[in-house]
Amino acid sequence: MSRSVTRIDPHVKILDDRVVRQAKRFGLDVLVYAPHFTPLSEIRERAAAYTDDDLLVVPARELFTGSWRNRRHVLALGLDGPIPDFTTLDGAMAELRVQGAVVLVPHPEFLTVSLDEAAIRRYRDLVDAVEVYNPKHWARHNRRAREIARDLDRPTFGSSYAHRHATVGEVWTEFEARIDTEADLLAAFREAAPRRVRHRDGLVHEARRRAEFAHLGYENSLKKFDRVALPGMEATHPGQPVYENRFDDVAVY
Repeated sequence: MSRSVTRIDPHVKILDDRVVRQAKRFGLDVLVYAPHFTPLSEIRERAAAYTDDDLLVVPARELFTGSWRNRRHVLALGLDGPIPDFTTLDGAMAELRVQGAVVLVPHPEFLTVSLDEAAIRRYRDLVDAVEVYNPKHWARHNRRAREIARDLDRPTFGSSYAHRHATVGEVWTEFEARIDTEADLLAAFREAAPRRVRHRDGLVHEARRRAEFAHLGYENSLKKFDRVALPGMEATHPGQPVYENRFDDVAVY
């Protein structure tokens, strides 16, 4: 039977057998996998390993621009080559323009890790969609995100932003088209294909949303301490050999 709509979760941080089972259970057709601080080559390899006839997994990078004190996240799909974290926002956006990537704005104006309206306006021609529903958001954050998307006339999306297995399947974006390949998905975003942002409701959904929000405490305490205080260089640091010193002039560390 032909499929007239495609259910996509445009941003998950975890990927394993349990994630795939849950995605299929909730009727998702596509996952976009974009873990933190992971090289593009590893993301591509893992996405390919979990793609099958029933579920397409598309590799992506949530770029961590700026410093730990001034973070701005940008979600990039369709990359031709690796882009490091810890560059200036201008530097990252310039490279995304060169590569012709699909650029999505996750969790706008959320805490201290997001693009604000002024930044989105500055790069409006590059931005293919703005996230308007994220489980980590409170209601006011979702309202503000919708205002930004409306005021800047940008298409929208919603994602589970799943850092926890239980969040997979709670939020999705439903495109009014059949999407079977990564190229199909990139075209749908680039061409502003018709879509709807969907999410579950009820007490279970609310509990899972609150658990995702609580996960921020872990991310911004123990995990952040490990990254900042312990020795070693992140795999996505501009100084890593894979980047061939191409980003030295825009590196913040």
